[in-house]
Amino acid sequence: MGTRVARGFGQYSGVARAVERVGERWALLIVRDLLAGARRYSDLKASLPRIPTNILSDRLKELQEAGVVRRVPTVRGGYELTDAGRALEPVVLALERWGWHVLGEPAEGEVVSADALAVSLHAAFRPEVASALPPTEYVLHVGGASLSAVVAGAVLDVVPIGPGALPQPRRRTAVAAPEDVVELAVAPAGFRDLLAGASVGPEDSPTVLAGPPALVARFGVTFCIEPAAPGDSGEAAGEASVA
Repeated sequence: MGTRVARGFGQYSGVARAVERVGERWALLIVRDLLAGARRYSDLKASLPRIPTNILSDRLKELQEAGVVRRVPTVRGGYELTDAGRALEPVVLALERWGWHVLGEPAEGEVVSADALAVSLHAAFRPEVASALPPTEYVLHVGGASLSAVVAGAVLDVVPIGPGALPQPRRRTAVAAPEDVVELAVAPAGFRDLLAGASVGPEDSPTVLAGPPALVARFGVTFCIEPAAPGDSGEAAGEASVA
């Protein structure tokens, strides 16, 4: 059942099999970017500027062999996730939430891509809260990335915008009312604090470019990656231990 991996871990385990297929360096970041839709090789390279071209080619080949990624005949040089690859979305979102707690300050040269920003929003989205709020569009500019996030009830629709944005059809037809649109510019560290519900320093506070400033508070309750409570991990580990 499934393709054997030459460089396996020698363990008959679901985790081992998964890591054999998507555990190589850069592999999950490629999967993350393809969650937004089909991407060309050049799009993936632009979103992951530090990946060597030979490594990107190798990872795409390995992910194809593992049944995670396939070529897109209608897009020249394009790739997309298979059903098995798209099934990794909850895993990627869980890793995003876990990683948010150890994010720290942006290092020199670190960038924010539109696809990475979209995954952050999906990981932080609180549909149970959004369901009680009016439809709202948030136009965000974080670092060099820009996107439109439309929230309608429990549905979140994220689309990259601006120069170089890839065409991506919206998944729904409803649009936010004009009075419920806000455009924000925020530094990466400020965006981190905004999603974490932490106080944002004056230098990193969101700048409202258009729309009602009160919608910043609505954004803060609609999107939130709560910090892990002290002791939670230890107690949970004890209760769920299989040792």
